[in-house]
Amino acid sequence: MDTLQTLTVGFIAIVVVKNLVFTKFLGICPYLGVSGRIDMAFGMGLAVTFVITLSGTMTWLIDHLLLIGTPLEVTRYVCFILVVAGAVQLVEMYLRKFFPSLYESFGIFLPLITTNCAILGLCLFLNLWRVNSLLEAVVLSFGAGIGFTMAICVMAGIRENLKLADVPACLKGAPITLITAGILAMAFMGFSGMIR
Repeated sequence: MDTLQTLTVGFIAIVVVKNLVFTKFLGICPYLGVSGRIDMAFGMGLAVTFVITLSGTMTWLIDHLLLIGTPLEVTRYVCFILVVAGAVQLVEMYLRKFFPSLYESFGIFLPLITTNCAILGLCLFLNLWRVNSLLEAVVLSFGAGIGFTMAICVMAGIRENLKLADVPACLKGAPITLITAGILAMAFMGFSGMIR
């Protein structure tokens, strides 16, 4: 398989088939917490896409250039967390300066990107999946961000429509959101046989 085909298959796989939210259940806190409105969900998705792309790329470089094969390999998690925190600080400063209304609407969820397990999970999966090239690490990291953005925007679109639906009183709010999240996860798990 040539490089372009490998990268294309990997990108589609991480966005749809092996989506970190729907198949690994990572990043559920912002997925459920910020998916009330489509504009906020899209903004959060873009922020997470930037952070996960930067973090995945930087952690792959740090892992392969500094840590693997040295005694410092035991500091892998600490290094990964520091890279993720630094990337989140960049996003936070950018949003505060250029998009103050979006920054205010995110509230506590923006700093919580640091603890978004989808980001740290991807950084660890790059090692687990034995990704051996920087280009593949960048493509998979970007694809994971696009997959997160797709997941949170789909959920936000459904939740906006649920406000207009005749939902029984006992299911309004969190119950119908969790039921919807479960149905979406089952639907996307149907893609799991497409790519190995």
